[in-house]
Amino acid sequence: MSDETQHPKAEQYRIARLSRDARFDGLFFVGVFSTGIYCRPICPAVPAKEANVRYFDDALSAAQAGLRPCLRCRPDSAPGSNPWLGKQTSLNRAMSMIDAGVLCGPQAIPMTGLAERLGISERYLRQLFHDSLGTSPKQYALYQQLMFAKQLLHQTKMPITQVAFAAGFNSVRRFNEIFREQLQLTPSEIRKATGQPSQPLQGLTLKLAYRPPYDWQHLRSFFTQRAVPEMEWQEEQSYGRSFVLGAAKGYFCAVHSEQEACFHVTIHFAEADSLSQLKGIISHIRRILDLDADMLTIGDKLQQLGQALPRVSPGIRLPGVWSPFEAACRAILGQQVSVTQAIKLLGQLVADYGETISLNDRQMRLFPTPEALVDASLEGLKMPGIRKEAIRALAAFVMTNPEAEIDDWLQIKGIGPWTLDYVRLRGMSLPDVLLVGDLVVKQQLLANLSPEPSCHNGEPAEDEAPKAVKKRAQAQYQALSQAVLQQVAPWGSYLTLQLWNQQ
Repeated sequence: MSDETQHPKAEQYRIARLSRDARFDGLFFVGVFSTGIYCRPICPAVPAKEANVRYFDDALSAAQAGLRPCLRCRPDSAPGSNPWLGKQTSLNRAMSMIDAGVLCGPQAIPMTGLAERLGISERYLRQLFHDSLGTSPKQYALYQQLMFAKQLLHQTKMPITQVAFAAGFNSVRRFNEIFREQLQLTPSEIRKATGQPSQPLQGLTLKLAYRPPYDWQHLRSFFTQRAVPEMEWQEEQSYGRSFVLGAAKGYFCAVHSEQEACFHVTIHFAEADSLSQLKGIISHIRRILDLDADMLTIGDKLQQLGQALPRVSPGIRLPGVWSPFEAACRAILGQQVSVTQAIKLLGQLVADYGETISLNDRQMRLFPTPEALVDASLEGLKMPGIRKEAIRALAAFVMTNPEAEIDDWLQIKGIGPWTLDYVRLRGMSLPDVLLVGDLVVKQQLLANLSPEPSCHNGEPAEDEAPKAVKKRAQAQYQALSQAVLQQVAPWGSYLTLQLWNQQ
């Protein structure tokens, strides 16, 4: 290609595609203009000549250049990426919400509603997308719908009508028209290429890819230690749990395949008419397993911390939970008790107030809804009354203010900054949350980075009051932790997990 279209990382990307380096999967796409297709860097096809290649940061840009997706490597199955992370918070939130399906399907919200949720004007939202992606929010949402539909066509035997509905299209005819117009292929052609006839949906299995390294044993151990009986379960290579999203109820089981750098995820619904929530459910699963993290970039940043993190364990991911509400309940029940005791309380909460469902000969419980907890006595939970009241107050607030920002939860007695940070870390999987108020994090940082000696050389003066000593120590730790947070940004959450892992 000409120098005008040369990507600034062309040489790095050339090496990655020629070696089929899975660590770069989804971070860029390879446009092959001699054949008119675009591929993942791990495509098994014979690599194209460099003169015929152009590199794109995302699949949408490749499609807008007139290229169609490769049927061999299936760009729709690549891990997600977010090159704007840390630069445009509103853009990141908008993309996450669109990826979860807020602009499509029977429960779609208008563009004005999306802008209101983000706290920005609709005009500014459009400008953000235009400046960063070269397209509109609606066009981005449409392309995400199509790529999701393509993934279902390739990987499942769902009838095309069900695929269209699951991807958020209300008309099969419109789905076929847009699919051909945007991807230069028809749904029938995709299904024919798979060699799999359509079959009615029972449970569906999808292959969800990630970029190595991925420390599955650490994630599995983390989940196992905090698993709620009857709601979550693990085996040597798998994790499963029940879920509720909107009107959809069911469970998923994710089986890890290190060789393929993916999870084979099977999803079962309690009701067959839950397909409209499928995109959001898969988005939740990807977040819980942290499948879209760019561990090369994160690892490089962690390695730069030096003494603050003497040992970096490659591939440690953020272990998510299903919802911010569940994360908040976990945090409240975990205040001032051990992890073991917290999970015992959580298990009692789920056993007492979680709905029981039976599916495929498996009986399980769902996490309690706010409606189930708002007037609950919680008498079976052996803990202080103030925490019980915090659970009920949170449930009431979420019921009456479902779209409120979690910062508003601070007005609830019993919920403080640490609880909100825990929710951001596990319930929202935000990447830059260093839990400075966490005891283990504090101990590890102080052990690794002793504060600079003060005028007292770190020791209290004989006439210094205990309160003054405590205040000075708090100020020193605050300064130290803020310096570390600035150094590791925007990956503070991954530092939190690394520090927990070193205790």
